Amino acid sequence: MAGTAVLGRLTWQKSKIVEVIPEGPRVRSLVFSVPDWRGHRAGQHVDLKLTAEDGYQAQRSYSIASAPEDSHVMLTIERLEDGEVSPYLVDEVRVGDELELRGPIGGYFTWTVADGGPLLLVAGGSGSVPLMAMLRHRAASNTSVRACLLYSSRTVEDIIYRDELDRLTTGDSSLRVVHTLTRSQPESWTGYRRRIDREMLEEVAWSGSAGALAFICGPTRLVENVATMLTEFGYDPARVKTERFGPTGG
Repeated sequence: MAGTAVLGRLTWQKSKIVEVIPEGPRVRSLVFSVPDWRGHRAGQHVDLKLTAEDGYQAQRSYSIASAPEDSHVMLTIERLEDGEVSPYLVDEVRVGDELELRGPIGGYFTWTVADGGPLLLVAGGSGSVPLMAMLRHRAASNTSVRACLLYSSRTVEDIIYRDELDRLTTGDSSLRVVHTLTRSQPESWTGYRRRIDREMLEEVAWSGSAGALAFICGPTRLVENVATMLTEFGYDPARVKTERFGPTGG
């Protein structure tokens, strides 16, 4: 039975786009209806394959943004200027289009309510996507597990899920969302105005909390720096989970 389950996850299947959601100047979410979807855990990803009319194929991996409780699968895609796949996904695909997906894939970078907390999430740019799946799962489960998201973006316009993050914190004293903008800030901005550093992390994280769970996702340099600092603060290295991305074919 286990082999059958793995085979099912690794089988390509056509999935229809049922909704397209703008998330920013270079980002949008694609919501898929996936036949025979076997469910996923927050933090997992899928492979997506495009096939051109001449038979040429391109394949990329994308984190799942939707909660496990959702009936559809959401992928949030950032357009890379020199990318081969992401410009098409962000600018061209429409509701009703069919694309091939397989998954879910991955088990290390995942969180369920049963794993407990406190939960520290640190994101850089589109690294917020799998962390958003965790926050959505947390909200759907109606749990009071303490959680904090520290989110680094270039500008206000680049904050993915900004309105939803605001809604999630409304009336939930156990959830905190902290933003920092690294490139430009509006005059009314009251958050941080720099890259994540030791001082900022000390102010936001639960220092010395060996029992806390941390998930860090973003550019390689950010992920490595934050993971190192957290272990220096007393976090158990085995409970500091990382997922990084760098230049790819997009």
